[in-house]
Amino acid sequence: MTITTGDTLPDAELLVFGADGPGKVALGPRLKGRKVVIFGVPGAYTRTCTAAHLPSFIAVMDDLKAKGVDEVICVSVNDPFVMAAWGESTGALEAGITLLGDADSSFSKALGLTFSVPDLGFFDRSQRYAMLVEDGTVALFNLEEDGGQCDVSAGQTLLEQMG
Repeated sequence: MTITTGDTLPDAELLVFGADGPGKVALGPRLKGRKVVIFGVPGAYTRTCTAAHLPSFIAVMDDLKAKGVDEVICVSVNDPFVMAAWGESTGALEAGITLLGDADSSFSKALGLTFSVPDLGFFDRSQRYAMLVEDGTVALFNLEEDGGQCDVSAGQTLLEQMG
């Protein structure tokens, strides 16, 4: 079953590369009492993720903060080392986006949002989506039907939906 608006996000432990190296992030406490944008991408350094999806959130960070968003989180089925390097190379970390690795895809699977393309080396990767989460509950959810596109899952689209 795919997560949808009104659902509560499942508990998850994701990975981050912080000042002391790699570590775990418990998602539940991070969402409690907060307004958080989470967007999922199939893979760091992939074409649409790097050229369109991540930049779309970098571009609207100030506007999201002005609407009361406490944090913007990018999730990908990658390890924390790759996520940190991607965040550095794209300016996402400097913009204030939190990049979390779902290395074993357990979070993406719990959301019902995985796909595989063995010919590309993609196994249990995250579908492309964006959501607004308020106190752990999905308030807005945009799933990209064509993973090679970034239209409904773009930062600007979510920002416009927030009113």
